This record gives sequence, structure tokens and C-alpha cells, in this order.
Amino acid sequence: MDEFKKMPSSEMPEENKNLHHDEENRPKISPILAAFIGLIGVLFLYQVVGSLLTMAILGIDLKNVPVLSERLMIMAGQILFILLPSLIFAKAFYKNVSKVIRFYFPNWEEIFLFTIGLAILIPLIEYYQSIQNHFVDIWVSNSKFLQTIKSYLDVWNDSVTKAMGNLLAAKTIFDGAFIILLVAVIPAVCEEVMFRGYVQKSFEYKLKPFTAALITAVFFGAFHMEPYSFIPLVALGLYFGFAAYKSNSIFVPMSLHFFNNFLMVIFYFIFGDDDVVNNAVTKSFDLLSTLMIFIALIALFAGVVLLIRKYYSRKIIT
Repeated sequence: MDEFKKMPSSEMPEENKNLHHDEENRPKISPILAAFIGLIGVLFLYQVVGSLLTMAILGIDLKNVPVLSERLMIMAGQILFILLPSLIFAKAFYKNVSKVIRFYFPNWEEIFLFTIGLAILIPLIEYYQSIQNHFVDIWVSNSKFLQTIKSYLDVWNDSVTKAMGNLLAAKTIFDGAFIILLVAVIPAVCEEVMFRGYVQKSFEYKLKPFTAALITAVFFGAFHMEPYSFIPLVALGLYFGFAAYKSNSIFVPMSLHFFNNFLMVIFYFIFGDDDVVNNAVTKSFDLLSTLMIFIALIALFAGVVLLIRKYYSRKIIT
């Protein structure tokens, strides 16, 4: 994972020294504390305050709430309780909000390279999840305790799947456009400003870049509360973090986040299949062929990561 390692200052141009050793923009408090204040604050606001506000406006019986009202509340919650607090925390703890959020525009080559990696990572994650679910099914079958835990996870997963299916249901072109805005655009902006901007950058002031990206990715995975997709979400979050660190631009992970969610929406529209959003354990598949494809995708993805590293090495030299 040395792609995250910092280069010696003597080998960096002045702008890169400012990127990695930005003493002037260190937070007024411990950067680790600043990161956790942001994480805890956003979690409380989005999950607790947002839920209470939703019930106060739409009522306790959310099952009978019009889907448009639910979509609007989710959108408002992302903006008010994720994006806005992230910018407020950045302004409160840092002198330069642009630097901590990484408000720098990348060139098209950077977005293109990272998108190629994501196009490989998405099916890689799908194959990993099939393997994971296969072995989970085997382990659970040998333990009543694990079966009990799995039953609770299945209930939770089914509720998440059903809620997502309701949100993705489109009857008109307007519905489709609004769903893309809700599921792809808004989360890409709000969550990336929070996680790969404010939180990861705060961790980077105190921790090694890879460690900062990994910790942020773990919280990103936990934030979505999808039991069978935790590791895939961490993998996505880590790649987004790699992109943010290498490019020093929040717009690169935003683009990747949008592309990932946009594909999910499009696949759901095309196939109309709950499997697109259902992450429950699958029952049968060819393990050997799945493992072979999975290994091949890992090798291909590693090649793209090396290509990205070489691209930035040449960029630094020139």
C-alpha cells in the first residue's frame, strides 16, 4: 500500500510541500479530535435529529408516507446534516476551508484514470460479495448462535433493501431524473465533502495517508449501516480516499461516487430487479469460477493502481 506514502520534501515541488506539510492550516485543536467531532456530530445530526425531524414532519407511520415527501426529506437531511455541518466544522477549526475540503479542480486525465479503476473495482466487489456470502452461509449453518445473529441481520438487510427499492421506483421521466439527483448527485457531493474532505484531511495531519484513508473508509462503511455490504463499502471508500489523496481534489472522489451510484440506479431501471439493491446471502454459485474471475480482477485493478501511481510520479517530476 505504498501508493499512499509521502515523498521526501526535497523531491517535491513547492505546491506538493504545501499539500503534505501544510503547517499553517493545521486545526486549532487536535486534528484527530477535529475529525471525531465531525464524525460524531454528523452521525448525531443525520441519524438522530434527522430522524426525529422526519417523524415530526411526516408522522411516525413512515410506511404510508408519499415517496416524494420521503425523497425530499432524505435530500434535505443530506444537505442540512452532512454537507452543511462539514463546512461549518471546517470553518470553525481551520483557517482555509478550501484546503481541508480539497476544493481544487483536477484535469480530465485524473478523472479518467480513476474511473477506469472504479470500472474494474465495481465487478471485483460484486464477485467478492458472492464469495463472502457463500462462506457466511456455510459458517452460519454450523452454529445456532450465528444463525440467530444472521436472522437479525437479514431482517435489517431486508428493510434496507425494501426502502431502497421504494426510493428507486420510477414511473415517469421526472421520477427517474429526481432519483438520479437523490441517489447519485446529492450523496456524491455531501458524503465526499464530509468523508474524503473534512474527515480524511483532518486525519492526514496526524496519521499516515493510508491510515487516514482506511479509518475514514471504515467509518464510511459503518455510516451506511448495510450489514452484508460493510467490507465492499470500505473498499469503495478506501479507493475514493486514494483518489482524494493523490489528486488533492474533492471533485475526483465526487465523480467516482456519482458514477458508482449512477450505475446502480441505471441497472435498477433497466433490469427492474431487487438483486441490484439486495445484498443478502446468495444460496448457490460456482465457487471455482468466481474465485478465478475475482483473482483476475484483482490483478487488473492492481495494474490500474500502478498506472495511477506512475502518472502522478511523472506529474511531480515534470
